[in-house]
Amino acid sequence: MKSLLAQLRDKVSLAVSAVAGDIEIKGAILVPSQNPKFGDYQCNVSMELAGKLGKARGEKVNPRQVATAIMEKLEVSELSEEPEIAGPGFINFKLKNDVLADYAITMLRDERLGIAKVANPERVLVDFSGPNLAKEMHVGHLRSTIIGDSVARFMEFEGHEVLRMNHVGDWGTQFGMLIQFIRTTRPGALENPENFEIADLEDFYREAKKMFDESDEFKDAARRAVVDLQSGDEATLAVWKVFCEESLKHCHEIYGQLDIKISDRGESAYNDMLKDVVEDLKSAGKAEQTEGAWGVFLDGYKNKDDEPLPTIVQKSDGGYIYATTDLAAIRYRFAEQKTDKLIYVTDARQKTHFDQVFEISELMDWAPKDSMRHIGFGMMLGADGKPFKTRTGGTVKLKDLLAEAESRAGELARELTPGLSEEEYKEIAFAAGLGGVKYSDLSHGVATDYKFDWNKMLATDGNTAIYILMTFARTRGLSRKAGVDVDSLVDATDLARLTEEQEIKLIKKIASTPDVWQGVVRDLAPHLLLNHLYELARDFGSFWNSCPIMKLEDEELKQSRLALAGGVGRVLKWGLSMVGIQTLDKL
Repeated sequence: MKSLLAQLRDKVSLAVSAVAGDIEIKGAILVPSQNPKFGDYQCNVSMELAGKLGKARGEKVNPRQVATAIMEKLEVSELSEEPEIAGPGFINFKLKNDVLADYAITMLRDERLGIAKVANPERVLVDFSGPNLAKEMHVGHLRSTIIGDSVARFMEFEGHEVLRMNHVGDWGTQFGMLIQFIRTTRPGALENPENFEIADLEDFYREAKKMFDESDEFKDAARRAVVDLQSGDEATLAVWKVFCEESLKHCHEIYGQLDIKISDRGESAYNDMLKDVVEDLKSAGKAEQTEGAWGVFLDGYKNKDDEPLPTIVQKSDGGYIYATTDLAAIRYRFAEQKTDKLIYVTDARQKTHFDQVFEISELMDWAPKDSMRHIGFGMMLGADGKPFKTRTGGTVKLKDLLAEAESRAGELARELTPGLSEEEYKEIAFAAGLGGVKYSDLSHGVATDYKFDWNKMLATDGNTAIYILMTFARTRGLSRKAGVDVDSLVDATDLARLTEEQEIKLIKKIASTPDVWQGVVRDLAPHLLLNHLYELARDFGSFWNSCPIMKLEDEELKQSRLALAGGVGRVLKWGLSMVGIQTLDKL
């Protein structure tokens, strides 16, 4: 189902091509108007085309004359009112109200809101979250987790087959310390691993580190445990496996709360592939020895002294680093998992690292660079603009943040809506609390740092989850007041009689949803979607205040306005589901 913008753009493109001939137009053919008083859409190509025509003819060409020529070729009467030329040569278009109403209701009746699946679905692997198993998940893992989940949801809705991959840190020297700590303090885990539990990973790690720092005997044993682990000693691997499973249990408790589905694959899974990666780089002449280590010298990478800077793949002591593991993972994902596209969601500071491993992968024909994408996110800051910490300056555990969010949302629910049952308050606390945390993060541009503020997160107006959820609940509340399911009215009632300014503005916002979605999936930008939902909720508020519903005596108009409210609810519920936020019928 083509959007109204796409339909109009096609018709305008035909007219522009008829005037331009073989001349290539680089600017956008049709864009939304910046000022609604000039119409809904605007064609600005007359200025560009006038310059190119003038150059070809060797004379000055007036842009308004070009706009007039385009106007003569236009056939848009079935979509738009008569177009108008303004300023130096802009052509303004105003969609017909009945066309808007017909399109919006048809779109709303489609379970996909008029958004078609991709014609050629691909196998897309999204690498996100990626906690280190040695410690509890903290707020630093929040952005990767929920941004990655949103990206996966976008790709799934588009029709792609999505592999949701959790590349967890389960290997390295610190695991020798943890293994020896288990051997020393929890010997029962060796014989009965099913009974092994860790109440608090942070405390567990802290105790292990304390013993490592204070006892030379323990430190030596921990180092031997690393050797045992790397050499594949069965008893040591059994202890390591028990620890990893227990750590992942903590992670998946968080994922369950956040309604996130993800499959785990540790760094250790690629351990046996690392040697081959380096040897193949050497054999292909891509890796060179540098100060005892092995590295790949890529064009454009220099150190502070403007000397070539290698991407190290093997240290001078023979050990491997993150780049080696990521290269092995890329090779495996394309060759064995048959991935068509690979998307990484990590801290923005890893951009250079991924640029390098992507380029090396292409040099080795392991994967084309344009099939891999890194989404780098900014930092989550406190309200003071500093890194988000506890009151004592410590790292905030993610489970504690989510628990506090639920608690605060529950208190707010009791203030906003007294008289509900405890079960209803619990449901609101869960959905609004966790939804608020997600929304606070995702409503900002992914690449930017953002300030997390409890008061802002729970604000009942502005661009917040609570405001959107309250708007959805308001549409559902109309069902109770009117004694009819407003959502079902969408499938049974037309919007043709809706002609008030706020009604038309709301219908236009609904109708623009498929066009907004195109930008969301192009840029993999959740904030574009949430901004659209906020504007829709805000326009619904204006409609609510200026267009009476329940007191109307005109039953046909009343039904149309109720259906419009139901349509708003459909879009809000769909949009929030795309970022993993649950809606509420009451709030």
